[in-house]
Amino acid sequence: MRMNRQEVKQAEGDIREKEDKELKEYGQMILEENGPGRRIHLLSIIGEVEGHENSPGSAKSTRYDHVLPKLAQIEDDDSIDGMLVLLNTSGGDVDAGLAIAEMIASMSLPVVSLVLGGSHSIGVPLAVSSGYSFIVPSGTMMIHPVRMTGLVIGTERTYEYFQMIQDRILTFVSDHSAIAYDQLFALMHNTKMLTRDLGTVLVGKEAVEAGLIDEVGGIKEALGKLYKLIDERKREKQ
Repeated sequence: MRMNRQEVKQAEGDIREKEDKELKEYGQMILEENGPGRRIHLLSIIGEVEGHENSPGSAKSTRYDHVLPKLAQIEDDDSIDGMLVLLNTSGGDVDAGLAIAEMIASMSLPVVSLVLGGSHSIGVPLAVSSGYSFIVPSGTMMIHPVRMTGLVIGTERTYEYFQMIQDRILTFVSDHSAIAYDQLFALMHNTKMLTRDLGTVLVGKEAVEAGLIDEVGGIKEALGKLYKLIDERKREKQ
């Protein structure tokens, strides 16, 4: 059944309203004006990665219970050709961050990530989970040992649990980037940079030289790479 002009206009308005809501609430939207057969989903991971507990009301956060179902929907949607992940995060819940990172890494469509501002702590696995990664020249990545707030029982078992969590992060990052496990471990436990803690901050090209990120670049380079990956995938399917 063919829709009349008013019905088409109403349908387009409904789509725009839905996209505006997704952009406002979840930092997500569809990029369509980028050439034939290049429908790209934009995912923003901003502020703190929120886990099982809610972040303070005044804090910017990315909720994993919003992101995970959306990633499943994107993977199942044949009309979406690729995904661009924008990162400006201070870190957050380890389990939630790793869950999102594992989901992104397992997707079949081309995914490119771009670090803007910073991608710290659990933001590091998120940045390297894509098929190809970029960081802007002024972007930063902070690598440090696992931290825990609240009551911590000072026993040997607690220390072993911390080590297990740390190993999960180190293994994921080294498996999805060009940095070696031991090298990442050394950056994580560096005592010469942060004055009151352990860790390392890498800026722009330093993250590339360390093997964490593939290339220094901005939105133009990130989209250009994603277009190229989409076109290559389409040729392979033909």
